[in-house]
Amino acid sequence: MILLGLDPGLGTTGWGLIRAEGNRLSHIANGRLKTDSAAPLPRRLAHLDAMLTALIADHAPQAAACEEVFVNANPQSTLKLGQARGVVLCAAARAGLEVGEYSPTLVKKAVVGTGRAEKAQVHAMVARLLPGLKIDGPDAADALAVAICHAHHLASARRIP
Repeated sequence: MILLGLDPGLGTTGWGLIRAEGNRLSHIANGRLKTDSAAPLPRRLAHLDAMLTALIADHAPQAAACEEVFVNANPQSTLKLGQARGVVLCAAARAGLEVGEYSPTLVKKAVVGTGRAEKAQVHAMVARLLPGLKIDGPDAADALAVAICHAHHLASARRIP
């Protein structure tokens, strides 16, 4: 099963594709989708949607997973993150994908073993779990972590009668 992990953001949305075969995970691709910070918000959201739609069409994942919104100190940043997350969820749903949603703490716990892990620890564990890959920055590492978390949760759900 091909899984698409997404780390939404208005400026940069990280994405990561993995293949899950039983307990075996392998890397397919990862990257970042960037929007122009000088463009009006509606145009940025439409561009993000178009890039996600193309990504999904190119790689044909069977499922997707997205990180949930966490509250920033700046309410405006939280609102923009929520809008980008809405576009991510809509693009995946429009493509017919089931979307898993995970808190940042749960993603960290699934990948590192503790929900309070630092970004560097998540990056290191993603590289260890998916050997040989070149990670396209921290947003892509977070997206791959979301995909790994989703793979673990799907595997656990299959084992429970």
